[in-house]
Amino acid sequence: MNYLGHIYFSNNDFELAKANLFGDYVRGKDLSEYSPLVQKGILLHRQIDNYIDHHPIITEQLLPILRPKLPKVAPIAVDLIFDHLLAKNWTDFHAIPLTEFLENFYGSIRHNEIEFNLTFLQQLGRMEKYRWMNVYSSAEGLEKLSYGVSRKLNFNNDLPNTPLVFNEHKEAITELFYAFMKEAQNYFNR
Repeated sequence: MNYLGHIYFSNNDFELAKANLFGDYVRGKDLSEYSPLVQKGILLHRQIDNYIDHHPIITEQLLPILRPKLPKVAPIAVDLIFDHLLAKNWTDFHAIPLTEFLENFYGSIRHNEIEFNLTFLQQLGRMEKYRWMNVYSSAEGLEKLSYGVSRKLNFNNDLPNTPLVFNEHKEAITELFYAFMKEAQNYFNR
């Protein structure tokens, strides 16, 4: 899952959510330089990534749908599509409206947090300034997200075609998303 999914599975703890997102910026197993909360977030990030990357619903059912038209980037497309579907169907998963939830998250961002590196703090700043996740629920949001992530990859890819592939298989993908979320919620003790 992309940003929204990682924040969602941080269990309404925005400090943990920021540490969870920071997990993308940390390599290696030695996390001793970080506080216990940041270590917990990094490990949660890795646990979420591992869970989705190896879940049978993803590996056996969803990736075979996506791979023919999204070679090399199908796992990334899963993350983007799932964030789109989570945002679009937010009320099925959370009691607080998405806009309010995101404003609470953005309000928790401090731009001088010592444990986070400058690159991550800049990313959080852009996320807050441009309210990226606020548009995830729309078709245009999925298009922007797919194009933006595609540009960050250092190889030619078909990620911008994610919305087309999603629309072609929308019903099946949405059904798999709901099945996955049910199991993921149980797994992460929500």
